[in-house]
Amino acid sequence: MKQFYLKQFPNEEGYFGKFGGSFVPESIQKAMQEIDAAYNLIAQNSDFIAELRKIRKHFQGRPTPIYFAHNLTREYKGAGIYLKREDLNHTGAHKLNHCMGEALLAKFMGKKKLIAETGAGQHGVALATAAAYFGLECEIHMGEVDIAKEHPNVVRMKILGAKVIPVSFGAKTLKEAVDSAFQSYLKDPHNAMYAIGSVVGPHPFPKIVRDFQSIVGIESKEQFLEMTGELPDIVIACVGGGSNAMGIFSGFIDDSVELVAVEPLGRGEKLGENAATLSYGEEGVMHGFNSIMLKDSKGEPASVYSIASGLDYPSVGPEHAYLYSIGRTKVATISDKEAIAAFYLLSKKEGIIPAIESSHALAYALKIAPNLKGKKILINLSGRGDKDIDFIANTYGYGEV
Repeated sequence: MKQFYLKQFPNEEGYFGKFGGSFVPESIQKAMQEIDAAYNLIAQNSDFIAELRKIRKHFQGRPTPIYFAHNLTREYKGAGIYLKREDLNHTGAHKLNHCMGEALLAKFMGKKKLIAETGAGQHGVALATAAAYFGLECEIHMGEVDIAKEHPNVVRMKILGAKVIPVSFGAKTLKEAVDSAFQSYLKDPHNAMYAIGSVVGPHPFPKIVRDFQSIVGIESKEQFLEMTGELPDIVIACVGGGSNAMGIFSGFIDDSVELVAVEPLGRGEKLGENAATLSYGEEGVMHGFNSIMLKDSKGEPASVYSIASGLDYPSVGPEHAYLYSIGRTKVATISDKEAIAAFYLLSKKEGIIPAIESSHALAYALKIAPNLKGKKILINLSGRGDKDIDFIANTYGYGEV
């Protein structure tokens, strides 16, 4: 792997190898170029960087800590288990890292409104928070299935002043929310900015979101070295679109550290029962970018499923597709059942209630830890489970005591 990976990828057209790019109508391409030019300008601006650092420290509460999970490590009698506590970032997940950056960019560009999709609701809450901070309007599109499932986050978005648009077509989940948000954005790209919620979409968004999320990897590397005197052997993160994973992976891409992307296996391996894109997908263009996607018999985006609303997406960020294609990352899958077991285990053994999304990464770490004695595993605990507790309790109860 060449050094200084982040400076080399993507190229000027937004490609990571053959993945990425911008496949949008000409009218929208002009808006994407405007965003790209503005981002490239402010990314080098010391005033912008200073403002973002101030926001991270005094508003978001960064840096978030790394925690040694001593009870789980003792119980599994194998690898040391460490958690990067993004659940302690303001609003309860990693999402605010890029939302504050995107909103600051929108303000710089003179935009008046932020538009976005959300699945589990964490991106919606984070963007509504950023909009309130910067005095911008906010419109969040969310599938009706996810609105019912993640009701606490819907309440938060509305309290924060966002307009929540229910999406009632198709599967009524994340893919349709993206479709709906794009349609709304197309009506007024001059006054609005589509603040994409992951490392997906047309260029420059996979780069922008990764860059803003890279603070997770920067902090993690410094903290782990300070705590242990060495780098972790394995870094694990869940992947739907993949923003939390790219955030933490970015700090270790140039190092001899194993990087594992954990996808949702859902109910099983059959098409429509999971959202394990890298595991079962093929190359294709969706939502303005070329990546790996799950396709139906007609070559269209397939129906997908995951118990985690933030992971049920039929494609994946183009950078993840690239890193996997060159063998820099490994991919694993975790079922609903395994994720829920990990959710209860971390809650009862460490006093930390994780998001169902993050529970997928934790479940895989617990699966491999017993056979890795002497090794150290770092898991990106990308969000807390406040949003999930009503759904979990109503569906599964309170877990065995």
